[in-house]
Amino acid sequence: MEYLLAHINRYYRLTAAAQDALLNSLEKIVLSKNEFLLKDLQICRHLYFLEKGALRGFYNSDGKEITHWFAFENDFVTSFYSFTTGLPAVENIQLLEGSILWSVSKEQLGELFNNHHEIERLVRIAYEKYYIRLEERFVNAQFKTAKELYENMLLQSPHILERVPLGYIASYLGISQETLSRIRSQF
Repeated sequence: MEYLLAHINRYYRLTAAAQDALLNSLEKIVLSKNEFLLKDLQICRHLYFLEKGALRGFYNSDGKEITHWFAFENDFVTSFYSFTTGLPAVENIQLLEGSILWSVSKEQLGELFNNHHEIERLVRIAYEKYYIRLEERFVNAQFKTAKELYENMLLQSPHILERVPLGYIASYLGISQETLSRIRSQF
């Protein structure tokens, strides 16, 4: 938990009372590679902090898995749509590695917001970072070629290439595995 607090304090410094309340609301979850944190049509009732490991978010479309995000250490993770609306998720969240996560329920988070406004500010900052990543991904997908997307990944997120199977990377980039192989051969 000290790891989590150190990370949180980089976003926004919490008072001792808020830290204690947050720590008392968290549950440690340890899951194995290939397990699911969430499957589509389930309602996501938790926000997670990924302390160790890797996972991916993906949709099923016509029998194909379409990977749309990855998460690694220090990322906050949830099915944002389902968590916010209380409606069934349209995505799956699967572990790519054995992982350690810290979980807080939506109800507990609401209580924390009511009692400790700095926690509300902290989560708002995390949401803003999530939205920025989402918008960057959308803009990149609209205006960059597959080669440019791969090159951008090499420069900004080389750890993805070290930790994620190529099939998931190809899906994330919106290309076939064969096209990804051709692009990789140019670097």
